[in-house]
Amino acid sequence: MERDDTFCNDCIADDEEIDLLEMQIDREGIEVMSRYQPVASDLREVVSSIKIGANIERVADQAVNIARRARKLNDHPLLPEIHLLDEPIKLSLSMFDDAVRSFAERNAQLALELKARDKELDRLNKELTDRLILRMQDDSESLPAYLNLIFISRCLERIGDHSTNMAEDVVFAVRAEDIRHPGKEGSETKESV
Repeated sequence: MERDDTFCNDCIADDEEIDLLEMQIDREGIEVMSRYQPVASDLREVVSSIKIGANIERVADQAVNIARRARKLNDHPLLPEIHLLDEPIKLSLSMFDDAVRSFAERNAQLALELKARDKELDRLNKELTDRLILRMQDDSESLPAYLNLIFISRCLERIGDHSTNMAEDVVFAVRAEDIRHPGKEGSETKESV
């Protein structure tokens, strides 16, 4: 939003540190499982921590994708349509913050609330894409910039998906319930783990 390539470059550079932290979480989780052989809630906690670490790393990957697209946008004149991203940005960031908070606080109720917000983010992404496709028809010279806005919106939508995945892992860790695929056999039931 500030059209600052330095922010973009810093984000891209920080991705390597996130990758290393994810690998550290994996190593420590595997060590806990092999050394202590946890069962029940302890095992769910370790497995969920590993899965949440992977989703955080994927959110960082989406941030890098956004930074790369933002640098490309900075090469073009400012598009007034950039403000179509305001709501998706706000929603995806709040979802990510709440997913992390639900894990830190072991708050399954907060985690459960993220699924509905993910549907809203999906809707915002679709509306933005549809509007920009129509806009491209009227302003073909700005086609590359509009495409970058569409890809950024898609990245924000993916951040919502990863936040929802994290929330599902929180519910599994706290309540031993698998809520990933409602209505499928075995979902929303207590696991033996």
